[in-house]
Amino acid sequence: MRANSEQLLAKLGRWSSGRGPLYLLLAVRLRALIDDGELPPDTVLPPDRVLARWLAVGRGTVVAAYDLLQQEGKVVRRQGSGTRVCGADPPALRNLAGDGVVNPLLLHLLAPPDGVILLTCAAPDSPPPVLIEAYQEAAARLARVRHDIGYHPAGHPVLRESLASYYRARGVPTTAGEILVTNGAQQALALLAKLLVSPGDTVLTEAPTYPGALEAFRDAAALFRTAGDAEEFCAALADRPVLGYAVPTGQNPTGGVMPALTRRRLARLAVDHGVPIVEDEVPAELCFSGEPPPPLASYGTSGQLITVGSLSKLVWGGLRVGWIRAAPPLISRLTRLRAIYDLGGDVLAQLASAWLLSRVGELRRDRVEVLRRRHDHLRAELLRELPTWTAEPALGGQTIWVRLPHGDADAFAQVALRHGVAVAPGRSFDPSGGHGDRLRLPFLFSEETLTESVARLASAWRDYDGARRPHTLRALLV
Repeated sequence: MRANSEQLLAKLGRWSSGRGPLYLLLAVRLRALIDDGELPPDTVLPPDRVLARWLAVGRGTVVAAYDLLQQEGKVVRRQGSGTRVCGADPPALRNLAGDGVVNPLLLHLLAPPDGVILLTCAAPDSPPPVLIEAYQEAAARLARVRHDIGYHPAGHPVLRESLASYYRARGVPTTAGEILVTNGAQQALALLAKLLVSPGDTVLTEAPTYPGALEAFRDAAALFRTAGDAEEFCAALADRPVLGYAVPTGQNPTGGVMPALTRRRLARLAVDHGVPIVEDEVPAELCFSGEPPPPLASYGTSGQLITVGSLSKLVWGGLRVGWIRAAPPLISRLTRLRAIYDLGGDVLAQLASAWLLSRVGELRRDRVEVLRRRHDHLRAELLRELPTWTAEPALGGQTIWVRLPHGDADAFAQVALRHGVAVAPGRSFDPSGGHGDRLRLPFLFSEETLTESVARLASAWRDYDGARRPHTLRALLV
């Protein structure tokens, strides 16, 4: 089906009336039409020059918009066949033969394949027994509730105060008014992106970084500036991006932990340059050295330092409770925005989360003990089965960052899928498209499952590498 000129122009409407570069505004509007089904799968879009003439813009504007949509997996562009809306399968579920980057956060969540070990989403694969106890305690508390309609856009007061106490115990003076409870950290990131980022704004991120955050910023039509390490990140603040996003503890995907002196410098520079920093602390409680380092907000009282957290990694992803800690004026604005989309979260889940927070030390100790053991097991299996792969140890979090000795991680991921194991290739973690020789591997599963996963990866590597001979090199496992 080919897009009709009059109908397409009518659907585009006043696409250029927003703020930001024209190509971004055009891409945002076309993305919305695709997501809403107004441009159905397999629709052939007008050629670059034709659409540019219809819209009275330069051809480069259309080319850049189409290229951005291709990177997001919304369209496919091929020489000779033009630009076409991706097929009926969700783009995140399909490899686009090099035409787009697959998002590992979404990969296989919508349609899990049978018989495949999913190493694509780093989250606990079953609820712990303590969660059942938390809900029992919450249900007993709920039974005593009176005169409460249950709508709390900023979060239930009990949980807001519990979170304020949690941060005070970590050396960050906090009141309940500085807390917004959300339905998971992903909603927290989406709200921050919606409020603070306009089309064409530059967001500074680490490379690699958490792909769910990248999706939230892409949805806001942000441009990205990436930093390969903490020094680059700090230096880039001088250019005053609209926002910085970092995961200093248990970094996703590398498992790194930012040193205290670097944290202090980052917090100071954020204040000096007036750049808000969103610190993602979702994996922070999984620090292998014990208690997590203080958040960036502990190094100052400035409203530039924003903290996002949740219990999804420490407890279970099905517990959809997250939060934002920020200055009260920002919390008020975020609460008004949140109320537009969602009048409040699950009260029972929030009461259960408050109970869990009172036992966070015990939860951390038990969880980290398991994760450290599985981390060591995974690295030992990689050394034994895939000695040419490089995998530095994590200092926290749930994943290790693996380098292939040669080849392309996206192509290898497709071979691995045929061998019954799904892995997340490195380009999905880098908005600039780098790290094509990397994989993220979680160490969340049982030792038996990890052993089987590595065996399947080794089989896939032999198939991909085409060299069916013993490897002679040893991996750099330091």
